[in-house]
Amino acid sequence: MSGTQFLELDGGAARIAYRHTHGAGPAIVFLPGYMSDMAGGKATALFQEAQEHGRACLLLDYSGCGQSSGEFADGTLSKWRDEVLALIKAKLDGPVLLVGSSMGGWLMLLVAEQLGARLAGVVGIAAAPDFTRWGYSDAQRAQLAAGQTVFEDNPYGPEPTPTYAGFYADAETLMRLESEVSITCPVHLLHGQRDADVPWETSLELAEALRSDAVKVTLIKDGDHRLSRDQDIAMLKDAIASFY
Repeated sequence: MSGTQFLELDGGAARIAYRHTHGAGPAIVFLPGYMSDMAGGKATALFQEAQEHGRACLLLDYSGCGQSSGEFADGTLSKWRDEVLALIKAKLDGPVLLVGSSMGGWLMLLVAEQLGARLAGVVGIAAAPDFTRWGYSDAQRAQLAAGQTVFEDNPYGPEPTPTYAGFYADAETLMRLESEVSITCPVHLLHGQRDADVPWETSLELAEALRSDAVKVTLIKDGDHRLSRDQDIAMLKDAIASFY
């Protein structure tokens, strides 16, 4: 992808791919979903929009995804959170606007909690916090707890979607819907009501859990999980524009 750069972490043991456009803040940081990367439609559209409006924007591939080094099987929320925070520290100054899609919506909460006064806002797209609790059957959770890998049908590609025991074990320590989420900045959650992967009620649960009183939830009655249609992208751009 044109404009891709790399940040070396852990003394060069890891290379995290990213794209960065300079501009006015708050700087948009887009966090893709599970097994997704910065080449996706929403990420690309937001980056182009940021360039056109002179806004700062940062995209990235988690380790084991896209153009970053590493194996996906070694990825965890904690590891990816720390990569995002390292990139923000290295490449951005000033306030940050986190935008998280699906699993990225869980990750954005974990990153947001670490940003303190730099956090300007949060935008969730079919946010999926705690999905290892509600997204698997009891039998699958037992498999994961026993150290096994769970494979599921993948509606977006030919290969099954794996969930690894290491990811699951780490996620079990990072549940956020079971107590108050200590985020006080403005939040806008977008969710399609025809989402077959993440129940739209999850965004309502998250809105209730957030400490912030400045929380807006937009439900798209005919929207699916991806929310990548032209009208969905336009709605996402409008949501982000409201923070400027």
